[in-house]
Amino acid sequence: MNKWTKALLATAISASSLMVSASPAELDRVITVVNEGVILSSDVESLKKTVALNADTANLPPEDVLEQQILDQLIIEELQLQEAKRLGIRIDDTRLEQAIDSIAKDKDVSVNQLREELKRSGITWSSYRDQIRREMTISEARNAQVRRRINILPQEVESLASQLNAKNLENVEYRLSHIQLRLDEDADKDERDAVAAKANELVSELEAGANFKALALANSKGPKALDGGDWGWMRLEEMPTIFADQIKSNGKGAVIGPFRSGVGYHILKIADVKGLQSVAVTEVKARHILIKPSIVLSDDGAKRQLNQMIAQINKGEKTFDDLAKQYSADPGSAVKGGDLGWQTSELYVPEFKDKVDTLPEGQISEPFKTVHGWHIVEVLDRRQADRTDAAVQNRAYRMLLNRKFNEEAQAWLQELRAGAYVEQVGNLDEDS
Repeated sequence: MNKWTKALLATAISASSLMVSASPAELDRVITVVNEGVILSSDVESLKKTVALNADTANLPPEDVLEQQILDQLIIEELQLQEAKRLGIRIDDTRLEQAIDSIAKDKDVSVNQLREELKRSGITWSSYRDQIRREMTISEARNAQVRRRINILPQEVESLASQLNAKNLENVEYRLSHIQLRLDEDADKDERDAVAAKANELVSELEAGANFKALALANSKGPKALDGGDWGWMRLEEMPTIFADQIKSNGKGAVIGPFRSGVGYHILKIADVKGLQSVAVTEVKARHILIKPSIVLSDDGAKRQLNQMIAQINKGEKTFDDLAKQYSADPGSAVKGGDLGWQTSELYVPEFKDKVDTLPEGQISEPFKTVHGWHIVEVLDRRQADRTDAAVQNRAYRMLLNRKFNEEAQAWLQELRAGAYVEQVGNLDEDS
């Protein structure tokens, strides 16, 4: 149906309504034609009620200005809905109900209370649902089209992450310990090699838990050697540049070096930190065996097969490693005996995450089902990992994405509007 057919149909419906009803009634009218779609006076009135509900009426612009703003918004929305239709985007009732539940929670009311609030404002529940579905559809279409236009380079992320790190470190204080192994500039190769080897040896001892103060007293030629290498508390701008350049985002307990300067080799240890925000996560090392049901293998059969494997492992007849390599349907981990490596549990599907979060180390789970099939899993170890750098990188990426998304979204909307056929065929203030 083309735009003129729609316009004529709306006019015909309005005329027939007038003939049927003897009492005066407000008629729905076509206000604007947008490509193959139309904007009706009822669309404008509905959005006007929503704006009045969500805004302080004292701050609203004059009526004619408000109506033009609403009409402009409806034109842009119609263009995006047409794009969503072209892309095949549809919001089902389940997602719609979840969105409305979330809106009610944000307003700190129940869904029933939200319905009553809308009713008092003259907004029907069906029109409100239609508006939310419309907004969700528009959002998906915009996201799909705009994200394709965004390109974020790794160098951009690194640059912004460095700026964020520098900002985060402005008020951070470090307590540093230092060992300096002196090396004259005119030293021969044997001497240079010997000093380098000694520096690496000291770092190995420190990483194994050796006492820094004792090693500094015995080996350091630095200015704080007699203090066990202790430089006390300093901010980055207060410490020697050669130290500040090495700190980066290292945290408490980090051993840094050896690194070279004109006077020899240096080793630093961050004895303590004040004011540094760090992000620690629990990583889990687990292994699993996956059996996928099929036409010839039922759920019960897959579960029974895994229970037989557990019995074989417990009796010592087979190892977890051997069974995973032979039977697991997860090719990536099967070749490694089911080993999933060190991961945060958030990467797993909910049922699998729940198992690795609650299972004691060294214990094999009962068979359980996920979207991938039937599993047994064993948690081998857990550890705390510093993800501060990753968190800053993620924050930098999100900032760049949001910044570029807003820029590209505006450009995309302008292109949609410039390429559209838009004609106003009615006035908002016409009498019925």
